[in-house]
Amino acid sequence: MTILEVRVQHVVMPSGVESATLVRDGVVVEPVDRFLAHLTAIERSPNTVKAYAHDLRDFFAFLESRGLTWSEVSLEDLGRFVAWLRLPEEARDDEVVPLPWVEGKLSAASVNRKLSALASFYEFHQRHGVDVAELLTRWRPSGRGGSWRPFLAHLGSRPERHRTLGLRADRRAPRELSAEEMGELIEACARLRDRFLLSLLRGCGLRIGEALGLRHEDIDARRGVITIRRRLNVNRARAKTWSREVPADAALIRLYSDYLHEEYGDLDCDYVFVNLWGQPRGRPMSYPSVDRLTRRLQARTGIEFTPHLFRHSYATGLLRRGVAVETVQHLLGHASISTTIDTYSHLGIEDARRALVTAGALDAQRPTGSAS
Repeated sequence: MTILEVRVQHVVMPSGVESATLVRDGVVVEPVDRFLAHLTAIERSPNTVKAYAHDLRDFFAFLESRGLTWSEVSLEDLGRFVAWLRLPEEARDDEVVPLPWVEGKLSAASVNRKLSALASFYEFHQRHGVDVAELLTRWRPSGRGGSWRPFLAHLGSRPERHRTLGLRADRRAPRELSAEEMGELIEACARLRDRFLLSLLRGCGLRIGEALGLRHEDIDARRGVITIRRRLNVNRARAKTWSREVPADAALIRLYSDYLHEEYGDLDCDYVFVNLWGQPRGRPMSYPSVDRLTRRLQARTGIEFTPHLFRHSYATGLLRRGVAVETVQHLLGHASISTTIDTYSHLGIEDARRALVTAGALDAQRPTGSAS
């Protein structure tokens, strides 16, 4: 049997919005194209749509290699897909038998992400009579099972979908930057614009796309408030969730004022972060510009980081200081509180030590050596 090539194709919608589709031997894979077009229509980010396209590419490559039809697969077929994902790439064509000690290409977390994309794909097509979605997900009452609940407590709660297929993945706490590292990176900035950008990420926990999309009207210096709004930006910067307000301290507002007076000047632009030394001058700062700034600061300081690590450090710092997780959820702009809990409610060994000392369950003085 001849295996046709399945690949992701970048596309631009008539509205000018970037999207992606799946192509098999030069022909668009229609069920995937409809699903991805739907995601674009409901304003999922282009990066999210592209990620879904790559996840579904693997599934349709598997179907192609097995001669299966996407709308008629069985639960056993889906289980074989999981096993296929875990194989080294060179062993997926069944012509090479992997040795037992050869590790697969994908982690359990990556496999689970692909299964989540597949479940969303089939839920979309379930509206059109394709019932495979029931193989991937099941309905169960929301909340924790097995605990006593008052009479009629189920009213007002909605059942939730849960995947029937998935691998057990280790939970890894996001890496953080220490206060010293963040301070060193900010001090290494040669320009007030760059210092203000990193200070904004440190002090408000913004995503880099939210920062690059800021307009001057979004910074209320009198109230000390930064407003993040969903809007189309010419630099393709993007706020992922709803509009929200985040408090900013006086030092950050003063740094913004210094930046405007000393570097921004009388430049006529709505955007806060713009090109001031590179061309085209006055145009909104872009993601590649931030990447270049990141590489320069890494070279100057020796600190490996991404702008998103400032957000992680902001969130974990708030939780360590006892800020309620609901407040952290709002400040970060998470659509679901479970996202905040799953991502940031983690304890390192030093956090655990401090909690035990505070509770009187551990001596505050560390051992100075081991017994011989």
